Amino acid sequence: MSFSCAELLKGAKNVVFLGEAGSGKTETAINLALGLAREGARRVHFFDMDQTKPLFRARDCEASLEREGVVFHFQSQYLDAPTVVSGVAEALLGDDIVLMDVGGGSHGSHMIGQFSQLLSRPETRVLYIVNPYRPWSRTLDDISVTAGRVLGAARLERVHLVANPNLGPGTTARDVLEGLERFAALFPGQEADFVCVLRELYYEVEKAVSGPILPIRLNTLPEWLGGSGENTANRNEKEWY
Repeated sequence: MSFSCAELLKGAKNVVFLGEAGSGKTETAINLALGLAREGARRVHFFDMDQTKPLFRARDCEASLEREGVVFHFQSQYLDAPTVVSGVAEALLGDDIVLMDVGGGSHGSHMIGQFSQLLSRPETRVLYIVNPYRPWSRTLDDISVTAGRVLGAARLERVHLVANPNLGPGTTARDVLEGLERFAALFPGQEADFVCVLRELYYEVEKAVSGPILPIRLNTLPEWLGGSGENTANRNEKEWY
């Protein structure tokens, strides 16, 4: 079922997105940020802390996010030198909503280790995105090794799971449901905070998914790879929000 984006935060105001490379952290964070901004209850700050890959980054959607009122933060890198975005501590301690997209596996997670004391406070929720179709998320041992490395580097302990059973723009409703079966087998008896579903598949899977659903638009993919593209995104957003 669909919930408001504010409800998906479960009372938190600071949200950290972690996970295996390619798990869908950035798309989840962007869609949640856009939804929160449109709901308008509180100002939203988005920190792009991806330290590695040159493609599919939140900073490529900066203009779209800022048009919706999201305050976007990132620090340009020189070659592969790690950089820390300014203003993190102030935002975490403030009253606004803060979303932190932490990319680059343990390498990127090291960058937020310095904020671990602030991120361990009750107002923070650490989300670990699990895509059961990714190569290092197919067994619990694989996930434990990857998650342990990432969380250890970030110096964080408490984590909540998000299910993202997607195979990109060609994902079908059957793929989503089979992916959720894989997720349930990996984490028996454990519920995900919410499930990410491509928005065009929402009505096909809504009744079969017991928990909250976040409809996802692929913002970071170029149109030639099946992404939404800025023009399409702007034209259709009001269908959902």
